[in-house]
Order: sequence, then structure tokens, then C-alpha cells
Amino acid sequence: MSQPIAQISAADLSDWLGSPDKQQPLLLDVRENWEFEICKLPGSLSIPMGEIMDRAKTLDPETELVCICHHGIRSQQVALYLKSLGFSRLYNLRGGIHDWSCTVDPSCPTY
Repeated sequence: MSQPIAQISAADLSDWLGSPDKQQPLLLDVRENWEFEICKLPGSLSIPMGEIMDRAKTLDPETELVCICHHGIRSQQVALYLKSLGFSRLYNLRGGIHDWSCTVDPSCPTY
């Protein structure tokens, strides 16, 4: 049976990103471009969910990758799709960018 996608909290992701001795993950933001413009995590790559099928081949399946969306639902779907393509080092940001804004970085606007 297939293993579920690992979930990471905003606080744990913040700790990971702030740890200089840990390999940094690719932050894959799958929200629409207009959402990405409202708030984003520094260094994140924007590939809207609707473009993932065409652009997944541009991603390295060996990279640790954190999928991000508004509340964690679209990103979970994208993570499951990437898993079906052979990606194995996947995380879903539980609660999405909204949880990040509420618990880690209040300067990141909510919408």
C-alpha cells in the first residue's frame, strides 16, 4: 500500500528553513499567480497547479520538496501526483500559506 504524503507544520518548516546545517528543500508553490503575488515564502518556485503536468519534468525527483498552497489541499493533490511520477522526498505544508501567515510570519498577508 502506498505511503501518505508527509505533512509539515508551518513552525517545523520555519525551523528547517532557519537551520543552516540542513539541506534546504525546494518550496513549490502551486497557487495561482495572483495568489502568489499576495504573499509567498522567500525563494519559493511558483508553478500553478494547472501547469504541474506540463512542468513536472523540470523538477528533480531526488530533491526534498515542500508543496505549498493556500490551505494545503491543492498542494496535497500536487504532491500525490508528483509521487505517482516517482518523487519520494515530498512534504505538504499543512494549513498552507494561511497557516504560515498566522503562526510564523504575520507580515505575510492573509486572504
